[in-house]
Amino acid sequence: MDNKVIDSRLSKDGHVIRRRRECNDCGRRFTTYERVEEMLPMVIKRDGRREQFDRNKILSGIIKACEKRPISITVIEKTVDSIEAKFTDVAEREIKSTDVGEVVMEHLHGLDEVAYVRFASVYRSFKDINEFMSELKDLLDQKGGKRK
Repeated sequence: MDNKVIDSRLSKDGHVIRRRRECNDCGRRFTTYERVEEMLPMVIKRDGRREQFDRNKILSGIIKACEKRPISITVIEKTVDSIEAKFTDVAEREIKSTDVGEVVMEHLHGLDEVAYVRFASVYRSFKDINEFMSELKDLLDQKGGKRK
């Protein structure tokens, strides 16, 4: 418990501080990583339950949507950083899960259309092929034309 800091460095992204420490009793050295704890809002689920905002759930969903697509993990992590920052900056202490899903879909829409459709198919729980086709038609119309 009794130690001193030998060296401190800020990570490249500026969110983590790496501290090299030395135990005053035994002289052994070790490293600690300190991260600023941000107050993220609670997420109100569709059934009314509330749970803590979970970055890993968003990351997992986007990774699944982007599977076998030419999108690097670095781009995916930056996308998740952007989504997380959006909800860190909001003044509300609670947000709807539907709002989180819509923001994820907005980001995926600009990132990769196939990933967007994959995520939308799970998120929107299409009940039949007509709902799915309607979403695809909207996507094609937004692109400025229909494909043959």
